[in-house]
Amino acid sequence: MRLNALSDRQGATKAKKRLGRGMGSGLGKTSGRGHKGQKSRAGVAIKGFEGGQMPLHRRLPKRGFKNIFAKNLNELNLGRIQQAVDAGRLDGKKTITVAVLKEAGLIRREKDGVRLLGQGELKTKLSFEVTGASQSAIKAIEAKGGTVTLKSMTGREAPAADKIKADKTAAKRAAKAAPKGGKKKAKAEAQEAEGGSPEAQGEAPKAAAKAKPEAGAEAPKKVKAESKDKPAKKDKSE
Repeated sequence: MRLNALSDRQGATKAKKRLGRGMGSGLGKTSGRGHKGQKSRAGVAIKGFEGGQMPLHRRLPKRGFKNIFAKNLNELNLGRIQQAVDAGRLDGKKTITVAVLKEAGLIRREKDGVRLLGQGELKTKLSFEVTGASQSAIKAIEAKGGTVTLKSMTGREAPAADKIKADKTAAKRAAKAAPKGGKKKAKAEAQEAEGGSPEAQGEAPKAAAKAKPEAGAEAPKKVKAESKDKPAKKDKSE
């Protein structure tokens, strides 16, 4: 092989279009632009203009929107994590965080965090501290005795969206599973715990109401007794 024999692959380079080089070239005289008109002049780029007609990019309807609050997460399956543990790149005895996953080469950049997915088989007991995890991944980890702590990359104490959803679904299932009249029973139990049954609490105000008129009846009797002790007033005429 010689240096002067080296060349690119066929089609890798394309010859420049030679304009204005005679009628025989096919691009002579007007260089393929035709006679007169706006498009034959230099410095003109008509993009999307259709002569005043509503252009195509405005005729078509808009679709969707861009979520400015969307998070760019690294998706990581449990199968890949198990392979890294088997290869010795991950220490299963320590808590697996986003920084640990980056050091092990399972992710290139931290981005907005890591979300665990349940594809693949997990054989080792592991504890994770990540941004998010699917329900299937959480079940698989907990089945092996591991734990999943959801923590945002910003360091805020607010729980991750997955945990909020899990809590809501658990509350709905508990409400459906609860027997009918559960709220009334709960109120009755709370009243009993505070002090006595609701029946006893209802009787107490009735007894107090009965006692009030008796106290009022005794008051006029006392007034009459006091009036007897006082001497009678003398008339001014005398």
